[in-house]
This record gives sequence, C-alpha cells and structure tokens, in this order.
Amino acid sequence: MSSEPAWDLYQSLHAVLLTGSFSAAARARGLTQPTLGRHIESLEQGLGAPLFLRSSRGLTPTDLAETLRPHLEEMAAAAGAALRDASGAADGEQGVVRVAVSEFMGVEVLPPILSSFHDKHPDIVIEMVLSDRTEDLSRRDADIAVRMVRPTQGALVARKIGAIRLAFYASESYVARHGVPSGFEDLRKGHTLIGYDRERIDLEALRHVDFGDIEISRNTFQVRTDNNLAQAASVRAGLGIGAVQSTLARRWGLVPIMPNAFHFELEVWVAMHENLKGSRRMRLMFDHLAEGLSSFLAEERKLKG
Repeated sequence: MSSEPAWDLYQSLHAVLLTGSFSAAARARGLTQPTLGRHIESLEQGLGAPLFLRSSRGLTPTDLAETLRPHLEEMAAAAGAALRDASGAADGEQGVVRVAVSEFMGVEVLPPILSSFHDKHPDIVIEMVLSDRTEDLSRRDADIAVRMVRPTQGALVARKIGAIRLAFYASESYVARHGVPSGFEDLRKGHTLIGYDRERIDLEALRHVDFGDIEISRNTFQVRTDNNLAQAASVRAGLGIGAVQSTLARRWGLVPIMPNAFHFELEVWVAMHENLKGSRRMRLMFDHLAEGLSSFLAEERKLKG
C-alpha cells in the first residue's frame, strides 16, 4: 500500500514554485540540487502526473502544480505560525513576532521604531515581511501588519493610527535646473513626472483632488516604476517630480511643488489576529508599533501647525 508523500517533499515543491528553479529552491531550503530534484520526482511518481514542464526557457508549472499552490501557501503559513507560537511562552517576553509592512514603510519608517522595541525587549526575535501586497493575517502569513488601508478581514484586532499626507515634491537640484511649475498645465508640459508603471495606484484617496485637465494614467509619467522606494529615490536624485510622504520629504530637504493644489492622505492601521491577544510579546509589539507610528505622524502635525 502506497503512503502519502511527506510534507518535506511538498516543502520542496513550494520552494520551486516560489523561486522558479531547482537551484534557487535548493539554496532556499539548504539542500543540494540533486536532493531537491529527487523530492520533485518522488512527488510526481506519488501523484501520477508531472508538476513541471522543462524546456530551454526553464520550468513551467503544470496545471496540477498550480492547483496545489494555494494549498501549499496555506500549509507553509500554518507551519510558520506554529513554529512562532512555539518559540516562546504566551505570557513571556521571548519568541518570534512576524510583522508585515509595505516595502517603503519597512525601509524608511519602521526600522527606528523596531530598534527601540529591540532595546526594550532583546529576547523577542523580529521578522519583517516587506511586501506591497496585503498579507493574510487570518491564515497567519504574518502576526501583525502595518497597513495603509482599512483592514477588511474578519477576526482582527485593528487600530487606526492616523493618516500619512503625500504631496508633490522635487529635489533642490531639480528645481534649480527646471524651476517650479506654475500650475497643472505647466506641470504636464514642462516637467518630468515620476509615477507608476503597470500597477495602477489606488485612486480612492485621490477622488477629491482637482488635477485640472490632467487625466491620471500611465502615460502621465515620463519616469515609471511600481516600486515606491525607487520613486522616492528618483525624486531625491533630481530625476523629476513625484508624490512623497510629507514628513520624509521635509527630512530629506525636498521642495514642495504646488502644495495647495495637490495632496492626498493614506490611513495608517496596525492589525493582528484576535487569537493573538493573549500573547504578551504580540501585544507588546502591537502597542509599540501603534505608539511609534503615532509619534511619526505627530511630527507631521507639528510641521503643519
């Protein structure tokens, strides 16, 4: 009687689906490539069907592999959550906390907040998931999330911290070379705009902004990238004009562009699954993030005042 394939084999399949190659998956799992290859072969034999089509262009997952993908993601998330839950007592200040945050916030805003947390609680291990997608807290992709939109998943503890203001900014070097636009028509015809490439931004926050005759689309921008870090770096380097968080723009010495004509706000939330309320380390991190982000937003309120 044949037995079901071991979870270890499915972990290897999940790694290949994530990385796109046997060599990268083997490195991610700490295995040799031949060992990982045998895992996939064993799975294919047990399932009675191929999982990948191999060609000179690389690996292409079959329909069977794609069918398994969401289940493997759930299994991996559950396994990771179990390991974190077992890493420390619920009432103690030891163990692992996994925090999900956008790339931009994770690089530019959270590190000093997490640094002060680590000083207070050195035995709590911090894992950061930097992604602009919304991590699923219900299946424990992460324990706590910092989000720029109101959480909609059920069974969450969520706290609204405030709102971050974004507006057009440029570097001093750009303004020295090109001047400051006098209005939207000048902005559109005489200046370099930095914005998104393929992923259309969430325009909900922009509904009440008057852009004059400008219709916001991909073609609006002369410099395009979907990476918010790259957009901000391009503005700081003098490449053009783009939307930047006002607090950071002032820290970086950027020049406001048409501040009374264009700005919008994004809400800031901290959320975690309600089942984690009884864990002291989760509660400590939740409260610390809320306090740290509140202080960050207060800096902007002082500047506005």
